[in-house]
Amino acid sequence: MAPVTAVGEEMHALVERLYPLCRSITGDGVRATLDIVGEYLPLRVHEVPTGTRVLDWTVPQEWNIREAYIADAAGRRVVDFADSSLHVLGYSVPVAARMPLAELRGHLHTLPDHPSWVPYRTSYYTPEWGFCLAQEVLDALPDGEYEVRVDSTLADGHLTYAEHVVPGQVADEVIVSCHVCHPSLANDNLAGVAVAVFLARELARRSPYYTYRFLFAPGTIGAITWLARNAERVELVKHGLVLACAGDRGDLTYKQSRRGDAEIDRVLRHVLSISERPHRVTEFTPYGYDERQFCSPGFDLGVGSLSRTPYAGYPEYHTSADDPDFVTPEAMADTLAVCREAFAVLDRNRRYVNLSPYGEPQLGRRGLYDSLGGRSDAKQAQLAMLWVLSLSDGEHSLLDVAERSGLPFDTVAAAADALHGAGLIKA
Repeated sequence: MAPVTAVGEEMHALVERLYPLCRSITGDGVRATLDIVGEYLPLRVHEVPTGTRVLDWTVPQEWNIREAYIADAAGRRVVDFADSSLHVLGYSVPVAARMPLAELRGHLHTLPDHPSWVPYRTSYYTPEWGFCLAQEVLDALPDGEYEVRVDSTLADGHLTYAEHVVPGQVADEVIVSCHVCHPSLANDNLAGVAVAVFLARELARRSPYYTYRFLFAPGTIGAITWLARNAERVELVKHGLVLACAGDRGDLTYKQSRRGDAEIDRVLRHVLSISERPHRVTEFTPYGYDERQFCSPGFDLGVGSLSRTPYAGYPEYHTSADDPDFVTPEAMADTLAVCREAFAVLDRNRRYVNLSPYGEPQLGRRGLYDSLGGRSDAKQAQLAMLWVLSLSDGEHSLLDVAERSGLPFDTVAAAADALHGAGLIKA
């Protein structure tokens, strides 16, 4: 894993700053999150009104919450939203009532197997109210009457999402998506947000070949809304990556696109393999994050998902234990490095035509052997030139060359640069 770096510490600091905010699929928590992200990146923020038809879905009412608690007979708040946004069932309707514990239990959610943790639960599309608390807190509650209050609103408003675009040399796009709808959950998905922010900043410092579009949107309904609003231009999306669970200590996991052989799939497989990082590559399934929206049959985009331990693959998933201490600067820096390496391959992956295809051209006469000098990898670099010449038929890409030769993509791309400079190949 990559050593602790300044960028890793900066990403962790952003996670800590965003962690207390109460986010949901709509509402002021999303806007506050995007306001903070906007301090790092220029954003174009979109507000889509309640009731807007988006593919087979409809933008729901906007949810906001000011206060929520359960108080005992003495007025002591035994569960308080002010302590953690996880304490309230997401999208809880307003309630102000008094009831016995036996009745209240039907609205309480706990994790008996982890009695000190608080679960994350939602009820986006079914009117309901509830509280989430530690099992050990529930066990300590005496019978009696309790005051229950949820000061929330469900009203016509907007769904909010944002885009940041890094212009490229061509209009063809790479989509990088992360979700901003989860409340106090550090790995799922504030780590993904942080990696996306710092990846965008790095890309802006160079002149990428592709245009990179970063989406900060609520999960599922946000991606669906973006697709509905961009259906006519979605053909520009040539590659994509969903970032999720990007900061835990587990090994990297790449989930392939629905196609399974999209260029992004091949790039991530190559980068992870050649780097010798511990990792897993998994097949596409129509369950998970927003890759399933981008890969739905009507769009069938080449979009995969990069995470460390996948969703629901660690006990802390969707619980209060997914806090800033659960994610590390080292892990986020490593995830960022893989994205950087993968997009460098995407940006440099070209097809070339050999301009001297009849027999092997004399490389020494052109100074190509001499240019290798005393390089420790001179033999590998020479072999890469021969492979590029052999497969530069307009049909094979540099990634094809790297995969077939077993050579690192960087070595192959450097060989192609040298051959192109010598006038032996053309794009």
